[in-house]
Amino acid sequence: MQTSSSHLCRCLQVFAVLQWVFSFLGLAQVCLAFLLLASLGRAWILVVLYLVWLYGDRDTPQAGGRRSAWVRNWAIWRHFRDYFPISLVKTAELDPSHNYLFGFHPHGVLATSAFSNFCTEATGFSHLFPGLQPYLLMLPCWFHLPLFRDYIMCGGLVSSNKASASYLLSRPGGGQVAVLAVGGPLEALEAKPGSLSLRIRNQKGFVKLALEHGASLVPVFSFGENELFQQFPNPPGSWVRRVQETLQPLLSLSLPLFHGRLGLLLPFRRPIHTVVGAPIPVHRSPRPSRAQVDALHALYVERLTRLFEEHKGRYGVPADRHLVLS
Repeated sequence: MQTSSSHLCRCLQVFAVLQWVFSFLGLAQVCLAFLLLASLGRAWILVVLYLVWLYGDRDTPQAGGRRSAWVRNWAIWRHFRDYFPISLVKTAELDPSHNYLFGFHPHGVLATSAFSNFCTEATGFSHLFPGLQPYLLMLPCWFHLPLFRDYIMCGGLVSSNKASASYLLSRPGGGQVAVLAVGGPLEALEAKPGSLSLRIRNQKGFVKLALEHGASLVPVFSFGENELFQQFPNPPGSWVRRVQETLQPLLSLSLPLFHGRLGLLLPFRRPIHTVVGAPIPVHRSPRPSRAQVDALHALYVERLTRLFEEHKGRYGVPADRHLVLS
């Protein structure tokens, strides 16, 4: 009976992960097809009404979205968490009267642990950080897709444009957490087992944003995020990488050629430990100078590096391995 129960749990975990992968790789297309087919049938009036409502709701993704506690607490997310498994590690208290900008590293292929930790309650974010509401910033292009955008907003996904982040970080009373994968889509092209490469040296927009709103910066490192998928060889300068880098600005997203278990899109079962560092207090400067941005950026990189070095031994990274910053 115990063996049967264990097998059922593993099957549920696989299903939970596969539905999530499908959600981000195929659900948007299914939603568009459904809307098109509905418009050709008797439900066309409902489609028209939805599109009218959608036009009036167009700014919601950059105004805090429309999160749902019910969706964030679905049981399926606990099975998703247990597949790897994923854990969220707290290293310092965060005052809920302040707003925060979490810098998430590394991006990974699909930012898997960022979703689990900040778009669901499976790893206990609200228990670890009471009074704080996390919002994961996602490329704006996804919020132009009907139906799909309404689903992803339920978990706390919002647009990553400046207006969206500014809305969160300027909220009076505090308690808002904007989570940004600092390396962006291009860092996903480096996400492969053993990689410790981060795109951060020229990523200073998030630092300037924190200064403009006086939001504390918090470095976050997710050990194991890059271990989930293999990628088709794409070293810098190769024809594959050149094509990927050429298409990225045109499509607004990167196109990593990846696979997991059995050559499929099912990620490898690898433990992921997402470590949330101590906050870096930031004094508000509505028009920060370049020197201010550079100084705070340097401090952030130092704190991120220290966070990694202090915890790497605990999570299986050899002592002679260090972050590669570009």
